[in-house]
Amino acid sequence: MTHSVFGRRAVLSGSMAVGLFTAGGRLLAATPGPEPVPDGRPHAFTLHRDGFRLDGTPFQIRSGEMHPIRIPRGEWPARIAMAKAMGLNTIAIYLMWNMLEPAPGRFDLTTDRRDFRTFLTLCQQAGLWVSLRPGPYVCGEWDFGGLPAWLLYDGDIRVRSMDPAFLAAARRYIATIAQAVRPFMADRGGPILMTQIENEYASFGGDPAYMAWTRDTWFRHGITGACTTADGLAQLREKRTILSGCAIGLDGDYRLDQARDLATETPPWISEAYPGWLTHWGEKSMATIDFVPDFRKILDQRASFNLYVVHGGTNFGSGAGANAHRDGSRFQPVVTSYDYDAPIDEAGRATPKYHTLRTMIARATNLPLPPVPPDPPILGFAPVMARAAGSPWNALGDPVRARDPVSMERGLRQPGGMALYRCVVPAGRGGPLHLPPVHDDARLILDGTEIAAISRLFPTRTPLVIAPAPGSRRLDILVDSFGHIGFGLAMGDRKGLEGPVTLGGAPLRDWTIFGLPLDAARLAQATRHPSVPGHPAGLYRATFDMPGIGATYIDMAEWKKGYAWINGHALGRFWSIGPQQRLFCPAEFLRPAGNDLLVLDCHAGAPARIVGVTHAGG
Repeated sequence: MTHSVFGRRAVLSGSMAVGLFTAGGRLLAATPGPEPVPDGRPHAFTLHRDGFRLDGTPFQIRSGEMHPIRIPRGEWPARIAMAKAMGLNTIAIYLMWNMLEPAPGRFDLTTDRRDFRTFLTLCQQAGLWVSLRPGPYVCGEWDFGGLPAWLLYDGDIRVRSMDPAFLAAARRYIATIAQAVRPFMADRGGPILMTQIENEYASFGGDPAYMAWTRDTWFRHGITGACTTADGLAQLREKRTILSGCAIGLDGDYRLDQARDLATETPPWISEAYPGWLTHWGEKSMATIDFVPDFRKILDQRASFNLYVVHGGTNFGSGAGANAHRDGSRFQPVVTSYDYDAPIDEAGRATPKYHTLRTMIARATNLPLPPVPPDPPILGFAPVMARAAGSPWNALGDPVRARDPVSMERGLRQPGGMALYRCVVPAGRGGPLHLPPVHDDARLILDGTEIAAISRLFPTRTPLVIAPAPGSRRLDILVDSFGHIGFGLAMGDRKGLEGPVTLGGAPLRDWTIFGLPLDAARLAQATRHPSVPGHPAGLYRATFDMPGIGATYIDMAEWKKGYAWINGHALGRFWSIGPQQRLFCPAEFLRPAGNDLLVLDCHAGAPARIVGVTHAGG
């Protein structure tokens, strides 16, 4: 999506509005007719100067975006049904490369929420078309914009460029995804009308050769149907990264006539219209938007559009990305919730905005809409007290030796999580301590006593001063990470520490680095032994029963900062600075009794209570 804050992000029966397009992409002279649906037969979706056509007839895309990776798999049909009942005829989806190729050459397209082919099948069964947005880069407030962090393990790769190392990895990804989605293309009887080439590239680079390479690589692997780009209008005019034969998608700009001169043979359309917005940690409240005036402009034009997003879902696990200024300053990690103030809320319920937009679509299209599905059950549970359950210090990985600190990616081949950097401070050494940039939060422990906490979100120019001592001492620096920057020129930030550490103007050398990737195996190891006294970051466990079948929000307001897992499922990050204080927990993650909640809190010195509630709050 476009971040303006940084200078840019069953068969449906009835009738639809069809007619002739003007040169500005507006649909004129609506006449009733059958709503075309993906029915297993080949269909031709084509681009023309005056708009889109499906089997030769003018066609208005009414799309809502949702991402399978952010939605519990068992709830995919319900979310798709909600979009259809709102009056949409298309679902747009991102595919996150880093979730589908977790290690170089090792793909997983079938496990749980990664099984996007099942999601495509469900869209077709519901009578909805699909706009595919497969990357390689997607942004989406996702970790590294969907690029895999293993790209950062070796060398100084230039992502989203003609760097041979990046192209080799992207080619392998495109070839694999293309093979998976080819049977779902509209010209083969599937629901995919159009494929997006990259995403908002004009906000990052200006090399037409890279964009052409990406388009041509999809074509070479059999994805030869209609294609589109997506960019902010101002950025597109500046960089001129326009691809011949592709529709021009505008993100956050609803003036289609202003883009008419950018291409002579393909139509502009609204690739991202924003009914809501994203939220970062530390902001005053969850973002809200009054979208009605903008949506009225879109409908008055009878323009093709994609609502980003109709349903956001949740950044489960470590999926949430981060934003920053061009130079990497003003680091802003995204909260775990991707509710986005969307028409369908994080838990899958219709909001007042949903009903308002649904009414507007019905009036604009004269469509008989399906009834709105009932809200899913959201239940609370009684407060329970957690108990100590171990320490991540019990599960330090095999040590890596380095002259100076090295990032998690380079030194540990670890894409995120936590890492411990350890060295010996020689006898008699003291003075100001200077660290390389901390990515992203660090706790400094000298001989078992915490002496400072440093956060990338709250930078300070005042160095920590360590007094000299007659004997040598052990310095531990425990670093916790957020998601990688996913938008703009600061992409590619590595996690942990990378570069020399100086004390009193002289370097501290010979570091031992331990990885804490927070995966299932490491967590199991960490909970086999008691907590480690005097060390920050502890593991805590609580057990609770549910009063019935349904989802819940787990209130973490009494905790500090860390991560939570329920019955082995990673819910995501929590942080007392807010604005998010409650983690959404889907019904399919829960069981009637004996639910096991594991909490890693980086700052709490003792366990606290948890409680289940029915709303997100904030």
